[in-house]
Amino acid sequence: MDNNELPKWHQELTIFNRIKPQIIIEGNIMDKYVYPEENDYQSKGVILNLKDYLNAFFRNLGYHHVIFYDHLKGFYNDSCDDGKKAIDDFAALVSKDVTEDHIEAPFSGRGANAAEIIDLALGQKEESVAVIMDFVSRYIVSPTQLSPDDVLSFTRLQKAVLGSSEVVESSGVHLKNTVILLTQKVNDLPVWFYLDNPLSKTINIQPPTKEERFSFVDTQFKSFFDREIYQAEIGRYEDESGRGELKKFKEKFTGITDGFSYTTLNDLRILCKNQKFHLNELTKVVDLYRYGVKDNPWEKLDFKDFEHAEQEFYQRVKGQDYAIAKTLDVVKRAMTGMNGLQHSSHTKPKGVLFFAGPTGTGKTETAKTLSQKIFGDESRCIRFDMSEYSQSHSDQKLLGAPPGYVGYERGGQLTNAVKNNPFSILLFDEIEKASPTILDKFLQILEDGRMTDGQGNTVYFSECIIIFTSNLGIYVDEEDPETYQIRKIQNVTPDEDYETIRKKVGGAIEHFFKYQLNRPEILNRIGENIVVFDFIRPETADRITDALINKIIRELLESKNITLSLSDKATDNLRKLAAGNLENGGRGIGNIIEEYLINPLSRYMFDNGIRSNTGITINDIVTDNGSVSLNCTLTEGNP
Repeated sequence: MDNNELPKWHQELTIFNRIKPQIIIEGNIMDKYVYPEENDYQSKGVILNLKDYLNAFFRNLGYHHVIFYDHLKGFYNDSCDDGKKAIDDFAALVSKDVTEDHIEAPFSGRGANAAEIIDLALGQKEESVAVIMDFVSRYIVSPTQLSPDDVLSFTRLQKAVLGSSEVVESSGVHLKNTVILLTQKVNDLPVWFYLDNPLSKTINIQPPTKEERFSFVDTQFKSFFDREIYQAEIGRYEDESGRGELKKFKEKFTGITDGFSYTTLNDLRILCKNQKFHLNELTKVVDLYRYGVKDNPWEKLDFKDFEHAEQEFYQRVKGQDYAIAKTLDVVKRAMTGMNGLQHSSHTKPKGVLFFAGPTGTGKTETAKTLSQKIFGDESRCIRFDMSEYSQSHSDQKLLGAPPGYVGYERGGQLTNAVKNNPFSILLFDEIEKASPTILDKFLQILEDGRMTDGQGNTVYFSECIIIFTSNLGIYVDEEDPETYQIRKIQNVTPDEDYETIRKKVGGAIEHFFKYQLNRPEILNRIGENIVVFDFIRPETADRITDALINKIIRELLESKNITLSLSDKATDNLRKLAAGNLENGGRGIGNIIEEYLINPLSRYMFDNGIRSNTGITINDIVTDNGSVSLNCTLTEGNP
């Protein structure tokens, strides 16, 4: 194998084992690894734990002894075919007795002699030795609170390293006697033991890179599938075009497993085979592993169901044609698999939208309609009022408190919601009110599509659509020339055309993120997906008014068998009242309908003992000194 194709940490180990007698390996040490080289001690492409990997590595270099140590068992080797002979040979080298298959040797405390044995092994010049110390961080309680016995043991280990010899093997190869310490974090060791130590080298093992993950799926591809399925289907991919398609499956799998360990990749391999996935379903095993579902709701969406989606949205959200078209573009991009093609990450959310504009114009209703259309359920639109997360510690409330803090066991409100509903619309209302610490977290969610909660669990947002809403740009700050105090002034008005409003609101949003918040990178993640909603115009107000009236008529008929009708005069009156309250948007129109229709109608029904099976015609709406009443005609029984 070309040296450049080897994992970085493997390359470092190859270089520094010849010049450093002490190597600390930290990081992803609990993982499994694909052994990359063919030799007498291990086959290429075999999946190994780190101990077995290191055993093959050092034996391949020609080391006479490869011995493991931990504070529970002592010295041993359970990674080679003849571990008994390996420990017997090592015992003879250091003149120690073997108990069954190991040499008992405490690291610290009474009778501690582990460091002394390592000193003997590293100091002799007859036979090359590599001692691999496992679970090193567990030898002590704390790196900052060492007992005198702990200090003595680590000092003896340092002395052993200082006295390490170089051995010339019969083949003429020069090998340095080496001690390898395995720990998840180097700072779990006493800092004086490794800091500024010229004889020590720290090597960090990272999770597999994109290239390493692709190599894993490429070399192990056949073993991902049931034998009969593989033999029946591989034939269709044997020509050039088929191999290209096969490569796309592997590349997509590689992309969506970003951050996965080799152990997880191997779990996916076993799961894929056990569940009898087909070759073209390779990526579906990731959904099964992450979410416990075999069928992704996104893949069930039919293009035909969205042919007339605009009309369905228009029925619920009035007068926002541009916003609806822009929203559906994001959904169509997700359905066709085109989202994020310009980016390197394959785990980004399905879509990101930033809804801006006046209050009551349909931002939340659009999100709910979208949830109903995609997932068949409005409740899949999960709303977070970001005014509740304005404090600096609010990120713990949203994402979960770290270990040891109050509420740790409850997890975070957002992370819990996504774990329970990974296929959903996430609606963050009034995002400008969120704490900057939370906005920083959104950077990772928007870029990588994942977040680690306080409990250390990875939560994936790659199957969600994320929608931010904001009233930014409707009002702007201005300094009063007389008092020099900052006051809010209206930046856009219903008198302006939509294009003017869109530019003003867009400019205010850009100013907020770039100059007030100093987070232009958040704006970059949102991109061109800022959707500005228009004011409710008079003609739209009439449509909303009529829709609300018809809803009331329909509800009364279905629930109480009451037939309600309004005269043209009463309807026109309601329309005029609604048109005079457009600054509050659709909610303002709803308030008008409540005040001038629902409340007086409820009073009329109560006063006249009307419960059901009645016809009511509203002839006129009468206002008198702030009091509203209805002039009605009754029809006994439902006509």
